[in-house]
Amino acid sequence: MKKPLFCLLIILAFTVACKDAKTSEKTTIETAPTPVLNIEEANRLASLPLECMQTEFPNKLNQTLEDSTHLATPKKLHPAFYGCFDWHSSVHGHWSLISLLKQFPNLENASSIREKLKANISKENIEAEVAYFKMKGNASFERTYGWAWTLKLVEELHNWNDPMAKELEANLQPLTDYIVNAYITFLPKLNYPIRVGEHANTAFGLSLAWDYANTLGNNQFKQSITETVNRFYKGDVDCPITWEPSGHDFLSPCLEEANLVRKVYNKDDFKIWIDNFLPQLADKNFELEPGKVGDRADGKLVHLDGLNFSRAWCLYGIAESLPEYSHLKNIANQHINYSLPNIVDDNYSGTHWLGTFALYSLNHVSE
Repeated sequence: MKKPLFCLLIILAFTVACKDAKTSEKTTIETAPTPVLNIEEANRLASLPLECMQTEFPNKLNQTLEDSTHLATPKKLHPAFYGCFDWHSSVHGHWSLISLLKQFPNLENASSIREKLKANISKENIEAEVAYFKMKGNASFERTYGWAWTLKLVEELHNWNDPMAKELEANLQPLTDYIVNAYITFLPKLNYPIRVGEHANTAFGLSLAWDYANTLGNNQFKQSITETVNRFYKGDVDCPITWEPSGHDFLSPCLEEANLVRKVYNKDDFKIWIDNFLPQLADKNFELEPGKVGDRADGKLVHLDGLNFSRAWCLYGIAESLPEYSHLKNIANQHINYSLPNIVDDNYSGTHWLGTFALYSLNHVSE
């Protein structure tokens, strides 16, 4: 064999070997430990809302003042949900404690948790909360993030076979009715979806609202949500997930939309839809780096810990609906493992709400 030809064959063989090595390296993705919600973790997460659910200050009221009669302390305006810095965080903090009590009846401070839940979610307090929504200028208060968490709270109580749960669900009924009607009235007026990574994200709100409507068998509400999903999302393709996250996102616009559509569509239709919307998720080598937090004392920057938890629950959900996407569970585990150790500290800007996001993601963990 002539030397030039021999050298060429050597070079080609070396090139192929390098390519094979790179391919092999790429397919070897580190397996992340699966997070576990055990009694120790439950006690840790319960301590966050328990400490703040009756802590009035600091407080962010998110008010529009029509006149001086709207000026009052947080507890006067919101006797049920005045703690944990803002209204929606208080609501989902109550959800967290109920979810944890259901799963771990022997939770530390269980009796204290029950006492505080009954004190806050009283019939009189909920009537005052409804009155606030009906005040002039307040119709859009907490639309739709706080609305959605209220419905998640009610759904959790509805699924709990406990006398206190039945009492609290009944007390909440006027607020529940108000929010369901507000949703049904509002959705046809919303001409375009809100695709941000924070509170106003339409897909996230509809996702929790769907869970409530499905669990309670409210077919009118389900129909309203289905029509909205088809109108907003049915034709969506090629979601730019590489543009995410923005600097203070706590929700993924792409993944929240996918998580909603999987609930509303049947399995076959969802598979067709997601192959067009996020085709890269089908790749077993797909990777998604957790959001990195630069300063957890900064109330906006710490949002990215929340993003990691919310991404995780979406990825678990997609894998649950489509078992062939089970490789997404590892990415979800990576996201939880990055943020979970960091949520219990003295930074109230994060601790007043992040426990809920951590718990909601852990509730969706599956092997």
